[in-house]
Amino acid sequence: MNKLLGLSLGILAAIGGFVDIGDLVFNTAAGATFGYQLMWVIPVGVVGIIVYTEMCGRVAAVSGKAVFDAVRERVGFKAALGALVSSEVVNLMTLAAELGGVAIALQLLSGLPYRWLILLSAIGFAVVIWVTSFNWIERIFGYGGLCMLVFAVAAVKLGPDWAKVGNGFIPHISQNNPLLYAYFVVGLLGAAMTPYEVYFYSSGGIEEEWSPKDIGLNRANAIVGYGLGGTLSLALMVVGATVFLGHGISPEHLGTIALGAGDPLGKVGLLLGIIGIFFAVGGASIDTVFSGAYNLAQFCGWEWGRYRHPKGAPRFTITWLVLLVLAMGIVMTGVDAVVLTEYAVIFSVVALPLTYIPILLVANDKAYMGRYGNGRFANVVGFIYLMIIMAVALTAIPLMILTNAGQN
Repeated sequence: MNKLLGLSLGILAAIGGFVDIGDLVFNTAAGATFGYQLMWVIPVGVVGIIVYTEMCGRVAAVSGKAVFDAVRERVGFKAALGALVSSEVVNLMTLAAELGGVAIALQLLSGLPYRWLILLSAIGFAVVIWVTSFNWIERIFGYGGLCMLVFAVAAVKLGPDWAKVGNGFIPHISQNNPLLYAYFVVGLLGAAMTPYEVYFYSSGGIEEEWSPKDIGLNRANAIVGYGLGGTLSLALMVVGATVFLGHGISPEHLGTIALGAGDPLGKVGLLLGIIGIFFAVGGASIDTVFSGAYNLAQFCGWEWGRYRHPKGAPRFTITWLVLLVLAMGIVMTGVDAVVLTEYAVIFSVVALPLTYIPILLVANDKAYMGRYGNGRFANVVGFIYLMIIMAVALTAIPLMILTNAGQN
């Protein structure tokens, strides 16, 4: 019964926390630009994040060490340093975008000045992280993020042409602006496989004291949680295609995205959409700030973790506080949160090889993992995705330049 409860809690938290500001922006914009043509990219990204998340959780459960700690130990200082620098830069950009997204959601709900809400959001997150246990942080934002399911209801309520939706799962090259199409393919994959997700997940496994007996729970959480989270991403694309493409609207603001739920479901749908965005993006903010603090602490060999009192891991605590302040400073400059999100996602794509190559090496290290190392199937799938990751990493910046970051 306890295992079943743990499974259900983990799955629900994963569903609520899967869709962050990057997924919101790219999935909705892709639907508003290309209709249902890019539906096929989402399952590709979801399978990729499931494969590597499962590896990360398994490494944590078997070794008792988070992935970044294991990478430094098994792959070496230089590889770990490269992964650290790239992940911290992307984490900070993403955190700033998420913090801005939270402030926008609060502004939509309250009408208060945006910059004041940025400050209140940063202070609020600091207080929540300081006084709340890891499990409760996960549950509060995970369950609150379930309000995002309103977009799935909206997608069905809108009554799209399901034959066209089905055709969208067949990969093809668009004849209409292929460069912009390729840019969205890269962005959707990057949003689905953002590095902070796997680092946070493996560190969370240590926080929850996973052991080899939890490998089944880890696999179920990864498959079902991210699978259902991917369903929300599909719903966002359907909403983008049905509501915005048909009216020639470009969803350049989070408030516009929330209108996608309000169009078929009225004020209740709009309210639930905004609340869902607040909790989903807020949860991603905490995931991101933790991920940045986890990575630096594990690389430097510091005490870390929310299972410790802040005074018991002072450098870890200072790190996440500094990251929050830096992110607040970035978004306080007035940079648009949606634009910052697009740049953060593309730069995260560039950093993907530095994240996933070391993970695959550690998970395949029989001397380190023993009988829990990757089997043939995991290695084949992991290698295929590694080739995909390398391809999108090499093309991300050129496509961003050629398409003017998707504005074309």
